[in-house]
Amino acid sequence: MSLLRITGGTVYDPRNGIDGDVRDLWVENGTLRAPPDDVAVTASRTLDASGMVIMPGGIDMHCHIAGPKVNAARKMRPEEKRTAEPIRRTALTRSGTIGSVPSTFATGYLYAGLGYTTAFDAAVPPLAARHVHEELHDTPIIDKGFYVLMGNNHYIMKQVHAQEPERLRAYIAWLLNAAGGYAVKLVNPGGVEVWKSTGGDARSIDDRVAHFDVSPRQIIRDVAAAVDDLKLPHSVHIHCNNLGLPGNWQTTLQTMQSLEGHRGHLTHIQFHSYGGDPDDQRTFRSQVPDLVEYVNSHPNLTVDVGQVMFGPTTSMTGDGPLGYYLHKIFGRKWFNADTEMEAGCGIVPVEYRDKSMVHSLQWAIGLEWYLLMQDPWRVAMSTDHPNGGSFLAYPEIIALLMDRSRRQDVIAGLPAGVRERCVLGDITREYTLNEIAIITRAAPARMLGLTRKGHLGPGADADITIYQPHADVQRMFELPRYVLRRGEVVVDNGEIRSTPDGTLLHVAPGYDLDCVPDIQQWFEENYSIQFRNYPVDPSYLHEHEIVG
Repeated sequence: MSLLRITGGTVYDPRNGIDGDVRDLWVENGTLRAPPDDVAVTASRTLDASGMVIMPGGIDMHCHIAGPKVNAARKMRPEEKRTAEPIRRTALTRSGTIGSVPSTFATGYLYAGLGYTTAFDAAVPPLAARHVHEELHDTPIIDKGFYVLMGNNHYIMKQVHAQEPERLRAYIAWLLNAAGGYAVKLVNPGGVEVWKSTGGDARSIDDRVAHFDVSPRQIIRDVAAAVDDLKLPHSVHIHCNNLGLPGNWQTTLQTMQSLEGHRGHLTHIQFHSYGGDPDDQRTFRSQVPDLVEYVNSHPNLTVDVGQVMFGPTTSMTGDGPLGYYLHKIFGRKWFNADTEMEAGCGIVPVEYRDKSMVHSLQWAIGLEWYLLMQDPWRVAMSTDHPNGGSFLAYPEIIALLMDRSRRQDVIAGLPAGVRERCVLGDITREYTLNEIAIITRAAPARMLGLTRKGHLGPGADADITIYQPHADVQRMFELPRYVLRRGEVVVDNGEIRSTPDGTLLHVAPGYDLDCVPDIQQWFEENYSIQFRNYPVDPSYLHEHEIVG
């Protein structure tokens, strides 16, 4: 028996009601356990955390870190590789590059160095799943999973139109199984298919998708119902239509309303909270208070923010028309890949400038979401890495949330009109350490249905981050003193000490086998291809236990 005792730390474990209590933690064989009943029992190892802050390992529930789109973005940004300091090979680590789209090994090291032990890639076409498995397998230390794109899938739209909920449910379950994914993702539902077929987009959730004769509203509603019927641990994960356009808050509100009676997670909500005229960027403004009011009163909804941070980054999205729109706005190079039947992707280098009214408002709108949400358990930290900025910006975001004067200092340097177009300057709220632990750990775990992560109670994975308090909160969260993954110290004072393989988190929902031959026959008849499950190293998979 391997027994580790972590002594003297100040623990923040919101799920278990622990808010800054000094107590010991006990870890046995990689899992947290209750203190031994026998006082004579001694630990095999002791880690002294006196005076330090202890939280569960961080969870990034929405990022883009693996797969063809990420590799395409790496190829598009050679200038980043020339200017950014690389990660050097050591006896423990492989070499890697950073920039807005870090290389595979670097991604694992950087997340661990920040105190994060779990991350989910948010947009994977089923046909690209094999590549994603291979790349995530080479992403060290962190546990990880991915969401499977379904919002523009031909068979899903066919069954939505046919009003065949049983076949729809069966296909979603089969697709998750075949891809080895964790959750269902909708990106600009119906809109990407419109763009691919006509060059247009779905500007309303009641627009019709040609050939399939369905609307985004129908796709959202029917897929959300199927996800709930399957009792998947995470609700349908929605990238709304009209991302980034002035006036899109109305589309976002309609999407929320369409989910009445079903769970729904609206991702990178900052990008969907804009007032104004879609044809006039000069009217751009925040509409967060109206949307927050709706979310606050509807417990079926959760959000992550997609915080924009100033500086250069790379936009990558399964929303093809958005990628083209950004290409026209920024005048930068653009790449689009079309994955047959399922989705596409658009990649554009971008730079958010604090002298730009629109970019400054995007920065402010994200912070408004954190600060106006009454219940921190229903909002998760994200930058939509790398779309709004790098996940490495999380410590800076934490500092902004915890220090109003710091926010005011930034606002003072932004264009004068920002204050009139948003309410951020009037918000006095400052987050506590307990609330930071919620939005970066406990809340994402609850939203994802991860019963063994995001907390420090008995039975949890011993993913633990230990911080040395510092007068500069950003500095404290940038450089944890220790990071443990399954009870093993993987980071010690900024140095990688161990590089264990992470685990893939996935679900295996049941489905009606009688429907599967019809699904496979339809694919074979319409696309002259056959879909088959592909083998994955079973030691790499962790089948999520679906409760209820």
